Amino acid sequence: MVKVSIMGSTGIIGKNVAFTLARADTVDEIVFFARPQSVDKAKGETFDMYDALAAEDIDCKLTPTDDFNDLKNSEIVLITAGVHREEGMNRRDLAIPNSEIVAEYAHQISVHAPDSIIMVATNPVDVMTTVAYKASGFKKTKVIGIGNHLDSLRLKAYFSRQININSSEVHTRVIGEHGDHMVPLLSSTTIGGIPLKYFVRAVDMEVPRLVNRLKKAGNTIISKKGATEYGPAFAIANLISTIITDSHKILTVSTYLEGEIADVHDVSIGVPAVLSKNGIAMIVPIHMNDFELHEFKEAAEAIKETTDIVMDNLNK
Repeated sequence: MVKVSIMGSTGIIGKNVAFTLARADTVDEIVFFARPQSVDKAKGETFDMYDALAAEDIDCKLTPTDDFNDLKNSEIVLITAGVHREEGMNRRDLAIPNSEIVAEYAHQISVHAPDSIIMVATNPVDVMTTVAYKASGFKKTKVIGIGNHLDSLRLKAYFSRQININSSEVHTRVIGEHGDHMVPLLSSTTIGGIPLKYFVRAVDMEVPRLVNRLKKAGNTIISKKGATEYGPAFAIANLISTIITDSHKILTVSTYLEGEIADVHDVSIGVPAVLSKNGIAMIVPIHMNDFELHEFKEAAEAIKETTDIVMDNLNK
């Protein structure tokens, strides 16, 4: 019996993650947790989804609720709740109001689903991962932010489309902050097994332009349609599926570091990790060139600065 609960289930990301997971047919029950004033909307979402799932003969229980007790026995609880980012807003603009929501929800998860894994999608996600980790009291391996998984998928797709090659041939990764201080690991990127630095000599590839596009991707989408939707939802569902199927894939997520990478301590930041049914099985060591290392440490400092402000506010 695989049960996943989504806190913030009526939001754009939450409901899309739910539908993506339900269609994958790997989850037995999805809890649509919502605030009391949004429970009717959650019910409406489940009714609509049941109709769609019937067309594919999928039997997944969908439970709309505002009762924390319904989180019991969840394998994963996803926190997507919070103030949403609007055009021109930096993810950090959301830090104070969202931290209060995430802290409360993480505490309730620790009470009602103490054996679960907490996945954090609320922005700024690296900061909120630390908030959830501290508020829940869980082991750090059981609190996972969505980190740079979406950023990594975007960069992979950009390279693929730029040179008209199947995306399975592109192996790249983005680490650091899920935000302005993201760090594409270009030094270890390969295409068809060939290091990027050699590949670009033979192919017309505007790498700096692609990296700049990557860093602006969220705001670009928000400016054109009002919100990011499918990309984040599918990336999050991919992370959840990797965990519940015990796939042991290496994906880039936000986790609390205590010196495992580049001697960075006391901050949650995007790094490659092996994901299993128990959460983070291993933080994967990575090689960075001098520029990437400098950028990664700057990202850690920027995240920690915001995290300290948020934690001070919560402690008050």
